[in-house]
Amino acid sequence: MSDQEITNGAEAEFVVPGFPVDDYAVEVADCAKALRRWDTEAEHPGTRVTFNFGASSELADGIANQGAPADVFASADRSNLDKVVAAGLNSSDSAVFATNTMSIIVAPGNPKGIRSLADLADSDLVVVLCAAEVPCGKYAAQILSTAGVSITPRSFEQKAKAAVAKVVAGEADAAIVFSTDVTAAGTAATGVEIPAATNTVAEYPIVALRSSGDSAAAAAFVAFVQSDAARTILTSHGFGAP
Repeated sequence: MSDQEITNGAEAEFVVPGFPVDDYAVEVADCAKALRRWDTEAEHPGTRVTFNFGASSELADGIANQGAPADVFASADRSNLDKVVAAGLNSSDSAVFATNTMSIIVAPGNPKGIRSLADLADSDLVVVLCAAEVPCGKYAAQILSTAGVSITPRSFEQKAKAAVAKVVAGEADAAIVFSTDVTAAGTAATGVEIPAATNTVAEYPIVALRSSGDSAAAAAFVAFVQSDAARTILTSHGFGAP
């Protein structure tokens, strides 16, 4: 999800799928935007971080199967990061640096009166979900299964951002996305909470990669993401602690 140039002239890509950064890109994007502050840290002078955002599944495939250059990979779920680790492409152990939950996103003011997952089964509603291969789709499927709710989505989106955009544009009545997606949408949407007993906790793991052009900078970024300073930034954007 995100790609970063990390250093003193050397380029590094930080793949971060699953954060909320610009607009409604919440898979890994938001956090990444906040973490750009890293390049102003006094202890890392001259370091530049560049993010490449995409679905966790796409980024993992690019790194593991297509040789996409990157220094660090952060995923919105464990399974996609595990693909990179299984291929032996990591230079550090994986570590969870943030968590997230899921919410129902609806139009501002919730005009359809959607109060629960069961309401999404109403055939008069237009509901969209993320595709099963991306984290937000996988988590939504788990939640609906736990709740015993069956729905027929109008479409399956490849990114949480796309699902949010359809609700914001009035093309869909509701979607199940990351809670940070709702936060990132601001006044353009309203969130409906999913009870903890039904919800899931999404874990965001990160690793430095063997392909990094600057392994020291990659390791430093991974360490920073797990620091108290980074946690403060992430918390301000709605992410939970590991």
